[in-house]
Amino acid sequence: MTEFDNLSVATFDDIKNAKKNLEGVALKTLCEYSRSASEYVGVKTYLKYENQQLTGSFKIRGAYNKISNLSKEELAKGVSACSAGNHAQGVAYSARALGAKAHIVMPMRAPLSKMEATRNYGAKVYQSGTIVDEAYVYCMELNKIEGYEFVHPYNDPMVIAGQGTIGIELAEQIKDLDSVVISIGGGGLISGVALALKNINPKIKVYGAVAASAPGMYHMYNSKGAETLEGAKPTIADGIAIRKPSSYTYKNYISKYVDGIVTVTDDEIAHAMVFLLERAKAVVEGAGAAGLAGARKAKNEWELGEKTAVVLCGGNVDLNLISTVIEKGLSVAGRTTRIEVATEDLPGNLNRLTTVLAELDANIIDVTHDRVSSHLALRETLIEFLLETKNKEHIEQIKDKFKELGARVLEPK
Repeated sequence: MTEFDNLSVATFDDIKNAKKNLEGVALKTLCEYSRSASEYVGVKTYLKYENQQLTGSFKIRGAYNKISNLSKEELAKGVSACSAGNHAQGVAYSARALGAKAHIVMPMRAPLSKMEATRNYGAKVYQSGTIVDEAYVYCMELNKIEGYEFVHPYNDPMVIAGQGTIGIELAEQIKDLDSVVISIGGGGLISGVALALKNINPKIKVYGAVAASAPGMYHMYNSKGAETLEGAKPTIADGIAIRKPSSYTYKNYISKYVDGIVTVTDDEIAHAMVFLLERAKAVVEGAGAAGLAGARKAKNEWELGEKTAVVLCGGNVDLNLISTVIEKGLSVAGRTTRIEVATEDLPGNLNRLTTVLAELDANIIDVTHDRVSSHLALRETLIEFLLETKNKEHIEQIKDKFKELGARVLEPK
């Protein structure tokens, strides 16, 4: 039993009312067919660009709908929220637009860019804990003392109704939509979208993707609602790193309207982020790219149909992280690689190795020598290449050619 078990449940009428409420506030974001994403996933794929929404994510929809339904007296008290960044910005923007003061508690590890953006929207920012769940505890303490109106990121029917407006837009923008894939943190987005779409057309399949580092909702879904405290590990998808899954969103929406959930690793998410940067020209954060990673991973087990849509739910990427993500994504795709080889320390051996690389059209980014490594025999030298390559098959071709020259290719530690 939690404090959310007695909450009311959002209805399709609530979503339609939220759509009217958000007119002139939230953007009706672009939803376009993507040939490259279709090749990536394996079915005709449409991308819903919520990364281009005001504040950089879908969160403004639910936040504004919730806050606009507060009374003048409640607005005068001020509003509060806890968030790693996107909900924080949505609440801060909406509160300022509606004349209320926002008080936002963010984890200590929240990206500085998201904290600064939240402050720039006029909110007072507090920091507590390492993840959103811990920030929530401090936020509740503030509310008891100050009497703020709390805007929960997902356990709230008005927030869920606001997020559900994306479902109505998808149905309007894609004729004969067969399925949609959405990332899951607390579950507010997939709850609202699934509720909307199943009311419009019950045959539409709704699928979710969670970060493998925070798999709580995946386990709750597959165990038919068993309570679990999974623990969230660091992940590039910080926006969906929820330690304890929401029993409210699961019981009232996800268990009823969602057709499947998959976990995606940081490597898979990074690969999707790099793909979107390069092929769709879209800057999408880890939480936003998880849906595309999930669609690609589970395409053979899900009934995606002829037309699927992926909601790119946020684009607030921490620039301090983006270079690492790009490097990881390129490595997963086989576009860059490190190869270590041990060879006899004789004149001309390095030239023979680099000649192979030239013949196979591999570009050398960096090369280092080591004559004292514990991996070496007497009179051997260790050469490490950082290469720009075409794909994983290309990497294997290079390794095979090195072996033909008598070099020992060392496996990664």
